[in-house]
Amino acid sequence: MVSFPSLLLTLACLSGSFGYEDLSNKVFAFPAPSSTAAVVLQVSNQQPLTKLTVCLRYYTHLSRQYGLFSYATRSSDNDFLIFKTQSNEYGIYVGGSVVNFKVASKEKPSWDHICVSWDSRNGLVQLWLNGEVLPRQGLKKGYTISPKASIVLGQDQDSFGGDFDVNQSFVGEISDVNLWPWVLSPVQVRLSKNHLAVSGPLINWGSLSYTVKNEVFVEDFLGPQNACV
Repeated sequence: MVSFPSLLLTLACLSGSFGYEDLSNKVFAFPAPSSTAAVVLQVSNQQPLTKLTVCLRYYTHLSRQYGLFSYATRSSDNDFLIFKTQSNEYGIYVGGSVVNFKVASKEKPSWDHICVSWDSRNGLVQLWLNGEVLPRQGLKKGYTISPKASIVLGQDQDSFGGDFDVNQSFVGEISDVNLWPWVLSPVQVRLSKNHLAVSGPLINWGSLSYTVKNEVFVEDFLGPQNACV
């Protein structure tokens, strides 16, 4: 007879779904372009958002466009989206509208740490790349991001929960994903950059509930661990 705990473990492994897990010093590895591979994040206490900050770390050799963090709702598949439009530009979407941030071109691939904040009060979007902030831009002043979202890493959702495009899929490694329901201070952004915890995230890399879809793997983080990241 199969024990009940063993049955639960087997079902969890088959679905690729996990309870809350500390992923410190781990990455999600996306080894190849795909229209199905993704990581779906679960948040138990979703709420309407009038401000937020998302930080994550990633490494890729891609020069084409790809989705990093996709927060889709029934009202907008791009309610909040961090999208790399080309090798030296990020597109940040709120409520289906977008602003683009130009960044310096890189001589060779390396780990990047990015934080994106948005505040409905004034519509200001901040983008921090490796601890340096770019000039603010305005987007969707007065807007509220809906709750009950489908939150996906490594793809751009063109409909709620799916409709992925292989030509916009991420290939590489993603780590240290966190979302806070407020705008982080410069000090807090730099703490995040340097692998130090900032309290109170709704999405917490140190206690993450997620589902892996198809060819995505949890592996050890092999990047630099110091303040020079």
